Amino acid sequence: MSTPSSWPLPPESIRFIVPHRVIRELARHPLSSGLYPLGMGYYRQATGHHMERETHDDNLLIYCLDGEGELTLDGHKQIVRTGDILLLPKGISHDYKARPSNPWTIYWVHFHGHHAAEFVQHLALPKKDHPSAVMPLGIHSRLAGDFEALLEVRESTYNINAYINAANQLRQIMTHIALLQPLARHKQSGDGLDIERVHSLMQARIHEQLDLDTLAETVNLSKYHFVKKYKEVTGTTPINHFIQLKIERACHLLDTTNNSINEIAFAVGYEDAYYFSRIFKKLMGVSPSQYRKMRTGAYPYKGD
Repeated sequence: MSTPSSWPLPPESIRFIVPHRVIRELARHPLSSGLYPLGMGYYRQATGHHMERETHDDNLLIYCLDGEGELTLDGHKQIVRTGDILLLPKGISHDYKARPSNPWTIYWVHFHGHHAAEFVQHLALPKKDHPSAVMPLGIHSRLAGDFEALLEVRESTYNINAYINAANQLRQIMTHIALLQPLARHKQSGDGLDIERVHSLMQARIHEQLDLDTLAETVNLSKYHFVKKYKEVTGTTPINHFIQLKIERACHLLDTTNNSINEIAFAVGYEDAYYFSRIFKKLMGVSPSQYRKMRTGAYPYKGD
C-alpha cells in the first residue's frame, strides 16, 4: 500500500496497518477480494499533518469530521471542510495537509481489491469535475459509526473472519456515501426544492390523502418540475414515498395496538379497508392480518 503519513500520533488518534499476511488472505478470499482495507485511522485535530505522494498505488478515502484541510492536484488547490469526503484513486499523485489555523479531524482508509475501481467510479463526481475532487456530504452520525466499526478490526489480532467483516464494512461505507450523495448535491444546488418541508407535510397528514398539486404548491413548483426534482434527489416519486410512509405507520399500529384492520386503514387515510389491504400486501408481501399474525408466530415468515 501507499506509505501512510509519519504524523506523530497523539494518544487520542489511531493508525492501524493491516498485516501483510492478512492482506494476502483478503485478496484471495471470495468474500473480501473485491474490496478490502489496507490501513485505516482516525486523526483528531491533526496539527502538522501533511502527506505528499508522487506514486499512489492504492485508493484512499478521507472523511473530514471537523476543521479544514487542503488538497493539491495538478497545481490546483481545494479546501477540504467539515463534512467533506476526499477520494483519491490509485495512480493519482497528490498533496494534502491539515490547515494550520483550523486543523482537520479525519477518518481515513486505504483500500484495494478487484472491484475497487468500480467503487471509486460509483462515488465519482460528474465528469466536468475531477474524479478525485472533494465531495461535500455533511456530517452523518451513522457514517461516522460505520468508520468506528471498521476501526474495531484492530482489536481482533489475526482472526481472518474479523477482517472479512471489516472488508464488508468498507463496502457498507462506500455504498452509504453513494446513498447520501444525491441529497448532499441537492442541498448544495439550492434549486428550490425543500425536501424537509415536503416530508414534514407528509408526516403531518399521514392520516389523510395528499395529491401532487398540494405537495408541489408547498414548495412553489409546478407539478412537473416538483416530481422531476423530487425523483432526482430520492430515486422515487412523492406519492410512492407518501404511500410507503403510510404503510410504515400501519405496520407500527399493527405491532403495537389491537385496533381492527378497518381502524388502522382509516388511521392512515384509507376509507376502504379492502383497498388498503391490497396496497399493504403489494408493498409488504403479506396482508395486514398475516403481518399481525407473524408477530405471534401464528403465521410463518417466508422470505423470498
